[in-house]
Amino acid sequence: MEQTSRPRRRPGGPGLTVGRIFGVPLHLNGSMLLLSALVAVLYAEFARHQLALPQLGGYVIGVGFVVSLLGSVLLHELGHALTARRYGIGVRGITLELLGGYTEMDRDAPTPRVDLLVSLAGPAVSAVLGVLAVAATLALPDRTVANQLAFQLAASNVIVAVFNILPGLPLDGGRALRAAVWALTSDRHRGTEVAGWIGRAVAAGTALLVAALTLTRHLSPLALPLMLLVAFTLWRGAGQSIRYARISRRFPLIDLSRLARPVWPVPTGTPLAEAQRRGDEAGPAGAVLLVTDGTGRPLALVDPVAAAAVPAERRPWLAVDAVSRSLATLPALPLGTDGEAVMEAVQTHPGAQYVVTAGEDVVGVLHIADLARLLEPDRKMNT
Repeated sequence: MEQTSRPRRRPGGPGLTVGRIFGVPLHLNGSMLLLSALVAVLYAEFARHQLALPQLGGYVIGVGFVVSLLGSVLLHELGHALTARRYGIGVRGITLELLGGYTEMDRDAPTPRVDLLVSLAGPAVSAVLGVLAVAATLALPDRTVANQLAFQLAASNVIVAVFNILPGLPLDGGRALRAAVWALTSDRHRGTEVAGWIGRAVAAGTALLVAALTLTRHLSPLALPLMLLVAFTLWRGAGQSIRYARISRRFPLIDLSRLARPVWPVPTGTPLAEAQRRGDEAGPAGAVLLVTDGTGRPLALVDPVAAAAVPAERRPWLAVDAVSRSLATLPALPLGTDGEAVMEAVQTHPGAQYVVTAGEDVVGVLHIADLARLLEPDRKMNT
């Protein structure tokens, strides 16, 4: 299971919020609920044949397996969350999803040591639970419902602990490896890249191992799609880690005084064609039209996309206000904000434009496309 120190925005949000545990918000992703139902049904049939149980008894075992698995994942993530809070790192929440879960933190670990401890806390919790469950399995009578439930808990936690300790991002072992490389090189970004590339190797190895086990009939063909999905998810997560390391190296280059586009004031009610003419003739290159009131107080920004969509013959008759966005609806970034803070604001409040301010004055506009070009100069952008 992974932790992330950057806000993760997913389609539809993090999922259903079901409450708080030790003050940490808990979310359930819809994909996880679907998979849980499927696993409960499949495992119920397996347990029913293994223990010669009636159908209802099989479903009790199946649901017990899912509950023990989700409980194991939750305790694993709580290990990360509570350790992070112990070292002053805020925790935004825990989300249980299709292939496990993740803990969302509000910032990176300040040192390699803290990164290592937070990373290993989850597998450590899983290992302890696994050992206790193994002891319970051995103590209970064989081939009973209680023995089967204890075995389920043992297997769940041992698998979670062992798999997550593999040394590749986005797994916990990958974060531990990153911390080690960071400590040796004093370069967090290099640690992330190294762990990301090893994570890709782990993903490829997982896919090959799954294929081999399926061909040798040690793994049910029914499990093949899910296991390949695990491998694909690891590959994608490792790639995202590599990309983020490369991007974050360029955060110090973010200078709002250079990156923000200048503004050119036009009074409210000015026809769009006239405002564009004034901006082209007298305004600085690339300036964004800033709509002001009679006293010069800034009110809104002309949306370039909306303005471009207006036919040329209508522009002399359409006021700039009709294609403008109120400043109150746009996130503001004070001039002088450093790169880390700019990225935090962009990730917390996704948008196409950000108002750059100096006190109460609007001094520029940051376009997300300009920021993207700065951070990934070799990547093709759709503009």
